[in-house]
Amino acid sequence: MGQDLREMFEKERSEQRFKLKEGHETRFLDRLDDALPKQKNVDFGILKIAASVLLVVGLSFFGYLQFSKDDKVTTTTITDTETTSETNTDFSLGDLSPDLKKVENYYVAHINMELSKLEVSDDNKELIDSYMERLAELNAEYKALNEELNDLGPNDQTIAALIENLQLRLQLLQKLKKKLNQVKTSKNEQII
Repeated sequence: MGQDLREMFEKERSEQRFKLKEGHETRFLDRLDDALPKQKNVDFGILKIAASVLLVVGLSFFGYLQFSKDDKVTTTTITDTETTSETNTDFSLGDLSPDLKKVENYYVAHINMELSKLEVSDDNKELIDSYMERLAELNAEYKALNEELNDLGPNDQTIAALIENLQLRLQLLQKLKKKLNQVKTSKNEQII
């Protein structure tokens, strides 16, 4: 029982030498070719036409959905139409120095980002409208401060007030976002 199987098979192979008939391999390959199906050449012309038709139908359907006006679905987009770069003043906070421009751009970008993230629905529309009114007041105050900056010239108080106004607007939007999350979670808890 303690024999090694490898040795046993080697011994048996050496004792028996099987020889194949002449031409055995070619006969085998010929039979194999006869038994296996031949590969067909696929005509891609029909597939190309079908793909083109499918593409045209898909684009037509997408275009129809995009350009059709359905009264059932209304989308409300909140935009901040009064940005600091569109004011009709001689110069703004960003024009005073590169550092102040960075600060102004930072706050304006974050304010716009927060505005774009707001989701308006019938349930939270009143809350958002009240915050938007306050934001409009801050925008008007920012314009007044910008006019003061142009009339009186740059001074530390006006610059500080402009930066504080930008901070207040961003904080207001962050509070709105927290309030909306609270309303959403309380509504989810009431459903459960």
